[in-house]
Amino acid sequence: MAARIRALVVSAAAVATISGTPGESIQAAPAPPSPIVPEAALLPPETVPHASARDGFDVASALSTPDRGQSRVDVGGCEDVVHGRLVGDGAAGQGFQSAVPGGQVSELVARMTNPPDLPAWAAQAGRCSKVTVDDAAGTAVSTVTVHPAPVVPGAKTLSYEQLLTLPGQPPELPGLRLRTVAIAADDVLVVLRDAGTTGLDLDALAVAAWRHAAGPLGR
Repeated sequence: MAARIRALVVSAAAVATISGTPGESIQAAPAPPSPIVPEAALLPPETVPHASARDGFDVASALSTPDRGQSRVDVGGCEDVVHGRLVGDGAAGQGFQSAVPGGQVSELVARMTNPPDLPAWAAQAGRCSKVTVDDAAGTAVSTVTVHPAPVVPGAKTLSYEQLLTLPGQPPELPGLRLRTVAIAADDVLVVLRDAGTTGLDLDALAVAAWRHAAGPLGR
């Protein structure tokens, strides 16, 4: 069962699924490509406690990779929330994904003409609090809980948690948990996401990532 849940996260909510067509309710129309984001805008590896096997990726390249499989969601307009698609077309940036005790963590820093409307995203996540995903990896139930986000002067923030379980899974068997914290202002978006039982203070890491990116981005 655990292996099947982990397979579902690849297609349903893993950090790699930042690609895909953005939903009209939570993302503006595609815009021309944004300025390049230097790798120096990412957090230094040592900032993430006990991180190992850090792999970097280019956001624009990741966006050009099609989703591994089509999914059907039983509530209209929830696809982007279920798949965690905070980044739409026309974005440029850098990211990394690292193994940490209990799971994995990733960060991306992107620039775009129209960053996602994080308050609207939070409202949509509230409407999509529990939906069923049916795709090539199988069927899972996605439960999303929106949390109070960190306060960052001059920026909009978002914090939510997603739990993926199998239909009819007993309450005593944990599903796969993902947390996401995003910060956006002007043309810059920073997203941190962890999967599993990492125990990381993701809010604090996201704020640190935002502050760290400010210098390399000339903010």
